[in-house]
Amino acid sequence: MTSQERREGRYKRRVEKRYQKKRAIYRQHGRYDQVYTFGNLYDAYQKSKKGVMWKASTQKYKANALLHVFEDYERLKNKTYKSKGFYEFDIFERGKPRHIKSVHISERVVQKCLCNESIVPIVSRSLIYDNGACIAGKGIDFTLNRLDTHLHRHYRRHGRDGYVLLFDFSKYFDNISHEALIKIVNKLPIDLELKKSMCYFIKQFGHKGLGLGSQISQICALLLPNALDHMIKEELQIKGYGRYMDDGYLIHHDKEYLKECKNRIQDKCNELGIVLNLKKTQIVKLSKGFQFLKVRFLLSETGKVIRLVNKASVVRQRRKLKSFYRKYLNGEMLAYDIECSYQSWKGHVKKVRSYQLLKRMDQLYYKLFGGI
Repeated sequence: MTSQERREGRYKRRVEKRYQKKRAIYRQHGRYDQVYTFGNLYDAYQKSKKGVMWKASTQKYKANALLHVFEDYERLKNKTYKSKGFYEFDIFERGKPRHIKSVHISERVVQKCLCNESIVPIVSRSLIYDNGACIAGKGIDFTLNRLDTHLHRHYRRHGRDGYVLLFDFSKYFDNISHEALIKIVNKLPIDLELKKSMCYFIKQFGHKGLGLGSQISQICALLLPNALDHMIKEELQIKGYGRYMDDGYLIHHDKEYLKECKNRIQDKCNELGIVLNLKKTQIVKLSKGFQFLKVRFLLSETGKVIRLVNKASVVRQRRKLKSFYRKYLNGEMLAYDIECSYQSWKGHVKKVRSYQLLKRMDQLYYKLFGGI
Protein backbone atom coordinates (compact mmCIF):
# COMPACT_ATOMS: atom_id res chain seq x y z
CA MET A 1 0.00 0.00 0.00
CA THR A 2 1.40 3.37 -1.02
CA SER A 3 1.41 6.51 1.17
CA GLN A 4 -1.25 8.07 -1.10
CA GLU A 5 -3.55 5.06 -0.55
CA ARG A 6 -3.03 5.26 3.21
CA ARG A 7 -3.95 8.97 3.21
CA GLU A 8 -7.07 8.26 1.19
CA GLY A 9 -8.00 5.46 3.61
CA ARG A 10 -7.62 7.76 6.62
CA TYR A 11 -9.69 10.43 4.89
CA LYS A 12 -12.49 7.97 4.09
CA ARG A 13 -12.54 6.75 7.71
CA ARG A 14 -12.81 10.33 9.00
CA VAL A 15 -15.66 11.07 6.58
CA GLU A 16 -17.48 7.91 7.63
CA LYS A 17 -17.02 8.72 11.32
CA ARG A 18 -18.46 12.23 10.84
CA TYR A 19 -21.34 10.81 8.80
CA GLN A 20 -22.23 8.27 11.50
CA LYS A 21 -22.09 10.98 14.16
CA LYS A 22 -24.47 13.16 12.14
CA ARG A 23 -26.82 10.24 11.60
CA ALA A 24 -26.94 9.56 15.36
CA ILE A 25 -27.80 13.20 16.12
CA TYR A 26 -30.47 13.33 13.41
CA ARG A 27 -32.03 10.09 14.64
CA GLN A 28 -32.24 11.54 18.15
CA HIS A 29 -33.49 15.05 17.29
CA GLY A 30 -35.08 14.81 13.85
CA ARG A 31 -38.35 12.92 14.42
CA TYR A 32 -41.68 14.53 15.33
CA ASP A 33 -42.78 11.80 17.77
CA GLN A 34 -39.42 11.87 19.60
CA VAL A 35 -39.41 15.66 19.98
CA TYR A 36 -43.00 16.34 21.07
CA THR A 37 -43.23 13.94 24.00
CA PHE A 38 -44.98 14.70 27.27
CA GLY A 39 -41.67 14.58 29.14
CA ASN A 40 -39.98 17.04 26.76
CA LEU A 41 -42.96 19.41 26.91
CA TYR A 42 -42.98 19.35 30.71
CA ASP A 43 -39.22 20.04 30.82
CA ALA A 44 -39.81 22.94 28.43
CA TYR A 45 -42.52 24.28 30.78
CA GLN A 46 -40.12 24.19 33.74
CA LYS A 47 -37.61 26.25 31.75
CA SER A 48 -40.21 28.60 30.27
CA LYS A 49 -41.54 29.79 33.62
CA LYS A 50 -38.14 30.94 34.90
CA GLY A 51 -37.98 34.70 35.26
CA VAL A 52 -41.65 35.27 34.36
CA MET A 53 -43.48 33.91 37.40
CA TRP A 54 -44.63 37.45 38.19
CA LYS A 55 -46.94 37.34 35.16
CA ALA A 56 -50.59 36.52 35.80
CA SER A 57 -50.77 34.27 32.71
CA THR A 58 -47.82 32.19 33.94
CA GLN A 59 -49.35 31.83 37.40
CA LYS A 60 -52.67 30.67 35.91
CA TYR A 61 -50.85 28.18 33.72
CA LYS A 62 -48.87 26.86 36.69
CA ALA A 63 -52.05 26.23 38.72
CA ASN A 64 -52.94 23.38 36.32
CA ALA A 65 -49.61 22.88 34.60
CA LEU A 66 -49.83 19.10 34.15
CA LEU A 67 -53.28 19.38 32.58
CA HIS A 68 -52.22 22.20 30.24
CA VAL A 69 -49.07 20.35 29.14
CA PHE A 70 -51.05 17.16 28.55
CA GLU A 71 -53.67 19.02 26.47
CA ASP A 72 -50.96 20.56 24.27
CA TYR A 73 -49.32 17.14 23.99
CA GLU A 74 -52.59 15.63 22.74
CA ARG A 75 -53.10 18.44 20.22
CA LEU A 76 -49.57 18.03 18.88
CA LYS A 77 -49.97 14.27 18.75
CA ASN A 78 -53.23 14.61 16.78
CA LYS A 79 -51.80 17.44 14.57
CA THR A 80 -54.54 19.85 15.76
CA TYR A 81 -52.38 22.37 17.65
CA LYS A 82 -53.27 26.04 17.00
CA SER A 83 -51.47 29.22 18.03
CA LYS A 84 -53.17 31.55 20.51
CA GLY A 85 -51.76 34.67 18.86
CA PHE A 86 -49.57 37.37 20.39
CA TYR A 87 -49.53 39.94 23.16
CA GLU A 88 -48.41 43.00 21.22
CA PHE A 89 -46.94 46.14 22.75
CA ASP A 90 -44.31 48.80 22.04
CA ILE A 91 -41.19 49.67 24.00
CA PHE A 92 -38.49 52.32 23.58
CA GLU A 93 -34.95 50.94 23.80
CA ARG A 94 -32.12 53.48 23.60
CA GLY A 95 -34.54 55.93 22.03
CA LYS A 96 -35.69 53.46 19.34
CA PRO A 97 -39.29 52.21 19.19
CA ARG A 98 -39.56 48.42 19.09
CA HIS A 99 -42.75 46.44 18.51
CA ILE A 100 -42.87 43.28 20.63
CA LYS A 101 -44.95 40.21 19.79
CA SER A 102 -44.91 38.08 22.92
CA VAL A 103 -46.41 34.60 22.77
CA HIS A 104 -48.65 32.99 25.39
CA ILE A 105 -46.96 30.77 28.00
CA SER A 106 -48.51 27.64 26.43
CA GLU A 107 -47.04 28.46 23.01
CA ARG A 108 -43.73 29.40 24.60
CA VAL A 109 -43.60 25.87 26.04
CA VAL A 110 -44.20 24.28 22.62
CA GLN A 111 -41.64 26.52 20.90
CA LYS A 112 -39.02 25.85 23.56
CA CYS A 113 -39.61 22.12 23.21
CA LEU A 114 -39.20 22.31 19.43
CA CYS A 115 -36.09 24.50 19.64
CA ASN A 116 -34.30 22.79 22.53
CA GLU A 117 -35.06 19.20 21.54
CA SER A 118 -34.62 19.50 17.76
CA ILE A 119 -33.68 22.76 16.04
CA VAL A 120 -30.85 23.98 18.29
CA PRO A 121 -28.96 20.64 18.53
CA ILE A 122 -29.08 20.27 14.74
CA VAL A 123 -28.54 23.88 13.69
CA SER A 124 -25.73 24.58 16.18
CA ARG A 125 -23.50 22.02 14.40
CA SER A 126 -23.51 24.12 11.24
CA LEU A 127 -22.84 27.50 12.87
CA ILE A 128 -19.37 29.01 12.83
CA TYR A 129 -17.57 29.32 16.17
CA ASP A 130 -17.52 33.14 16.04
CA ASN A 131 -21.31 33.43 15.81
CA GLY A 132 -22.00 34.57 19.37
CA ALA A 133 -25.80 34.91 19.70
CA CYS A 134 -28.54 32.66 21.12
CA ILE A 135 -26.34 29.62 21.86
CA ALA A 136 -25.67 28.34 25.37
CA GLY A 137 -22.22 29.36 26.61
CA LYS A 138 -22.01 32.33 24.25
CA GLY A 139 -23.38 35.87 24.23
CA ILE A 140 -22.17 39.47 24.13
CA ASP A 141 -19.20 38.81 26.43
CA PHE A 142 -18.10 35.89 24.24
CA THR A 143 -18.31 38.06 21.10
CA LEU A 144 -16.34 40.93 22.68
CA ASN A 145 -13.65 38.51 23.89
CA ARG A 146 -13.38 36.99 20.42
CA LEU A 147 -12.91 40.47 18.97
CA ASP A 148 -10.07 41.01 21.46
CA THR A 149 -8.50 37.75 20.26
CA HIS A 150 -8.80 38.70 16.59
CA LEU A 151 -7.22 42.10 17.24
CA HIS A 152 -4.31 40.51 19.10
CA ARG A 153 -3.72 38.02 16.27
CA HIS A 154 -3.79 40.80 13.68
CA TYR A 155 -1.31 42.89 15.68
CA ARG A 156 1.18 39.99 15.91
CA ARG A 157 1.21 39.73 12.11
CA HIS A 158 0.65 43.28 10.85
CA GLY A 159 0.91 45.62 13.83
CA ARG A 160 -1.61 48.47 13.82
CA ASP A 161 -1.62 48.55 10.01
CA GLY A 162 -5.03 47.33 9.02
CA TYR A 163 -8.72 48.05 8.79
CA VAL A 164 -12.00 46.74 10.13
CA LEU A 165 -15.18 46.46 8.08
CA LEU A 166 -18.22 46.95 10.30
CA PHE A 167 -21.62 45.95 8.92
CA ASP A 168 -25.17 46.07 10.21
CA PHE A 169 -28.50 44.73 8.98
CA SER A 170 -31.27 47.33 8.61
CA LYS A 171 -34.37 46.51 10.72
CA TYR A 172 -33.26 42.90 10.67
CA PHE A 173 -36.27 41.20 12.26
CA ASP A 174 -38.78 43.34 10.37
CA ASN A 175 -37.22 42.64 6.95
CA ILE A 176 -36.57 38.89 7.19
CA SER A 177 -37.88 37.11 4.08
CA HIS A 178 -40.12 34.15 4.91
CA GLU A 179 -39.49 32.65 1.48
CA ALA A 180 -35.72 32.54 2.02
CA LEU A 181 -36.16 31.29 5.58
CA ILE A 182 -38.54 28.47 4.65
CA LYS A 183 -36.11 27.30 1.94
CA ILE A 184 -33.47 26.89 4.65
CA VAL A 185 -35.92 25.11 6.98
CA ASN A 186 -36.83 22.65 4.23
CA LYS A 187 -33.15 21.69 3.91
CA LEU A 188 -32.82 20.82 7.60
CA PRO A 189 -32.35 17.07 8.28
CA ILE A 190 -35.64 16.72 10.19
CA ASP A 191 -38.83 14.95 9.19
CA LEU A 192 -41.66 16.62 7.30
CA GLU A 193 -43.91 17.11 10.35
CA LEU A 194 -41.23 19.03 12.25
CA LYS A 195 -40.63 21.23 9.20
CA LYS A 196 -44.37 21.95 9.00
CA SER A 197 -44.42 22.81 12.71
CA MET A 198 -41.53 25.25 12.39
CA CYS A 199 -42.97 26.87 9.25
CA TYR A 200 -46.34 27.21 11.01
CA PHE A 201 -44.79 29.32 13.78
CA ILE A 202 -42.90 31.42 11.21
CA LYS A 203 -46.06 32.15 9.20
CA GLN A 204 -47.85 33.43 12.31
CA PHE A 205 -45.86 36.67 11.93
CA GLY A 206 -47.50 37.49 8.60
CA HIS A 207 -45.98 37.56 5.13
CA LYS A 208 -42.66 39.16 6.11
CA GLY A 209 -40.49 39.66 9.17
CA LEU A 210 -40.33 38.05 12.60
CA GLY A 211 -41.47 39.43 15.92
CA LEU A 212 -39.30 40.09 18.96
CA GLY A 213 -40.26 37.99 21.98
CA SER A 214 -40.34 34.50 20.43
CA GLN A 215 -37.69 31.78 20.63
CA ILE A 216 -38.47 30.63 17.09
CA SER A 217 -37.72 34.19 15.93
CA GLN A 218 -34.34 34.16 17.67
CA ILE A 219 -33.31 30.82 16.20
CA CYS A 220 -34.49 31.74 12.70
CA ALA A 221 -32.68 35.08 12.88
CA LEU A 222 -29.55 33.15 13.86
CA LEU A 223 -29.99 30.61 11.06
CA LEU A 224 -30.71 32.88 8.08
CA PRO A 225 -27.24 34.60 7.79
CA ASN A 226 -25.39 31.33 8.42
CA ALA A 227 -24.58 31.03 4.70
CA LEU A 228 -23.11 34.55 4.87
CA ASP A 229 -20.86 33.53 7.79
CA HIS A 230 -19.53 30.51 5.91
CA MET A 231 -18.92 32.59 2.78
CA ILE A 232 -16.83 35.11 4.75
CA LYS A 233 -14.86 32.45 6.61
CA GLU A 234 -14.37 29.92 3.81
CA GLU A 235 -14.53 31.80 0.49
CA LEU A 236 -13.21 35.22 1.52
CA GLN A 237 -10.75 33.61 3.99
CA ILE A 238 -11.29 36.23 6.71
CA LYS A 239 -10.07 34.75 9.99
CA GLY A 240 -10.74 37.90 11.99
CA TYR A 241 -14.51 37.73 11.54
CA GLY A 242 -17.32 37.61 14.08
CA ARG A 243 -21.04 38.35 14.22
CA TYR A 244 -23.57 38.94 16.94
CA MET A 245 -27.09 38.73 15.43
CA ASP A 246 -27.26 41.74 13.05
CA ASP A 247 -23.81 43.27 13.82
CA GLY A 248 -20.57 41.94 12.38
CA TYR A 249 -16.92 42.84 11.75
CA LEU A 250 -14.12 41.78 9.39
CA ILE A 251 -10.46 42.56 10.17
CA HIS A 252 -7.86 42.62 7.37
CA HIS A 253 -4.66 44.47 6.53
CA ASP A 254 -5.76 45.36 2.96
CA LYS A 255 -8.41 48.07 2.61
CA GLU A 256 -9.08 47.29 -1.06
CA TYR A 257 -9.77 43.65 -0.23
CA LEU A 258 -12.27 44.74 2.44
CA LYS A 259 -14.03 46.86 -0.20
CA GLU A 260 -14.33 43.73 -2.32
CA CYS A 261 -15.63 41.85 0.72
CA LYS A 262 -18.25 44.54 1.26
CA ASN A 263 -19.57 44.04 -2.28
CA ARG A 264 -19.65 40.26 -1.82
CA ILE A 265 -21.51 40.65 1.49
CA GLN A 266 -24.08 42.93 -0.12
CA ASP A 267 -24.66 40.44 -2.95
CA LYS A 268 -25.08 37.59 -0.46
CA CYS A 269 -27.49 39.63 1.66
CA ASN A 270 -29.60 40.36 -1.42
CA GLU A 271 -29.67 36.63 -2.14
CA LEU A 272 -30.82 35.84 1.41
CA GLY A 273 -33.39 38.64 1.54
CA ILE A 274 -31.43 40.61 4.17
CA VAL A 275 -31.26 44.42 3.94
CA LEU A 276 -27.74 45.75 4.59
CA ASN A 277 -27.60 49.11 6.38
CA LEU A 278 -25.23 51.03 4.12
CA LYS A 279 -25.02 54.01 6.49
CA LYS A 280 -23.62 51.87 9.31
CA THR A 281 -21.55 49.62 7.05
CA GLN A 282 -18.12 51.25 6.92
CA ILE A 283 -14.39 50.57 6.80
CA VAL A 284 -12.40 52.06 9.69
CA LYS A 285 -8.65 52.23 10.27
CA LEU A 286 -7.63 50.15 13.29
CA SER A 287 -5.28 52.82 14.64
CA LYS A 288 -8.22 55.26 14.94
CA GLY A 289 -10.41 52.90 16.97
CA PHE A 290 -13.96 51.79 16.30
CA GLN A 291 -17.22 50.96 18.06
CA PHE A 292 -18.85 47.53 18.14
CA LEU A 293 -21.83 46.44 20.26
CA LYS A 294 -21.85 49.82 22.05
CA VAL A 295 -18.20 49.37 23.16
CA ARG A 296 -15.33 51.54 21.92
CA PHE A 297 -12.23 49.52 20.93
CA LEU A 298 -8.72 50.99 20.70
CA LEU A 299 -5.59 49.13 19.58
CA SER A 300 -2.55 50.72 21.25
CA GLU A 301 0.96 50.93 19.79
CA THR A 302 2.06 48.10 22.10
CA GLY A 303 -0.76 45.82 20.91
CA LYS A 304 -2.96 46.25 23.95
CA VAL A 305 -6.70 46.22 23.27
CA ILE A 306 -8.49 48.91 25.25
CA ARG A 307 -12.24 48.88 25.75
CA LEU A 308 -14.03 52.10 26.57
CA VAL A 309 -17.66 52.64 27.50
CA ASN A 310 -19.96 54.31 25.01
CA LYS A 311 -20.49 57.97 26.06
CA ALA A 312 -24.15 57.87 25.05
CA SER A 313 -24.67 54.99 27.50
CA VAL A 314 -23.27 57.10 30.36
CA VAL A 315 -25.48 60.07 29.53
CA ARG A 316 -28.50 57.78 29.29
CA GLN A 317 -27.75 56.16 32.66
CA ARG A 318 -27.36 59.51 34.43
CA ARG A 319 -30.71 60.65 33.08
CA LYS A 320 -32.25 57.33 34.07
CA LEU A 321 -31.06 57.65 37.67
CA LYS A 322 -32.54 61.14 37.93
CA SER A 323 -35.79 59.86 36.43
CA PHE A 324 -35.82 56.97 38.93
CA TYR A 325 -35.35 59.45 41.77
CA ARG A 326 -38.43 61.42 40.70
CA LYS A 327 -40.44 58.21 40.40
CA TYR A 328 -39.23 57.09 43.83
CA LEU A 329 -40.40 60.35 45.41
CA ASN A 330 -43.81 59.92 43.73
CA GLY A 331 -44.10 56.33 44.96
CA GLU A 332 -43.89 54.86 41.44
CA MET A 333 -40.70 52.82 42.05
CA LEU A 334 -39.22 50.85 44.93
CA ALA A 335 -35.67 51.35 46.20
CA TYR A 336 -34.96 47.65 45.62
CA ASP A 337 -35.85 47.88 41.90
CA ILE A 338 -33.65 50.96 41.49
CA GLU A 339 -30.72 49.21 43.16
CA CYS A 340 -31.11 46.12 40.92
CA SER A 341 -31.21 48.27 37.77
CA TYR A 342 -28.11 50.24 38.75
CA GLN A 343 -26.08 47.17 39.77
CA SER A 344 -26.98 45.51 36.49
CA TRP A 345 -25.63 48.51 34.56
CA LYS A 346 -22.47 48.53 36.68
CA GLY A 347 -21.89 44.84 35.98
CA HIS A 348 -21.90 45.55 32.26
CA VAL A 349 -19.66 48.63 32.47
CA LYS A 350 -17.07 46.88 34.67
CA LYS A 351 -16.07 44.81 31.63
CA VAL A 352 -14.46 47.89 30.06
CA ARG A 353 -11.99 50.48 31.35
CA SER A 354 -14.30 52.41 33.67
CA TYR A 355 -12.81 52.89 37.16
CA GLN A 356 -13.08 56.69 37.23
CA LEU A 357 -16.44 56.60 35.45
CA LEU A 358 -17.94 54.23 38.02
CA LYS A 359 -16.52 56.35 40.81
CA ARG A 360 -18.38 59.41 39.47
CA MET A 361 -21.58 57.43 38.85
CA ASP A 362 -21.47 56.05 42.41
CA GLN A 363 -21.19 59.59 43.71
CA LEU A 364 -24.32 60.57 41.78
CA TYR A 365 -26.16 57.46 42.93
CA TYR A 366 -25.40 57.98 46.63
CA LYS A 367 -26.17 61.65 46.32
CA LEU A 368 -29.67 60.79 45.09
CA PHE A 369 -30.38 57.60 47.04
CA GLY A 370 -27.86 57.61 49.89
CA GLY A 371 -30.51 58.42 52.48
CA ILE A 372 -32.93 55.70 51.38
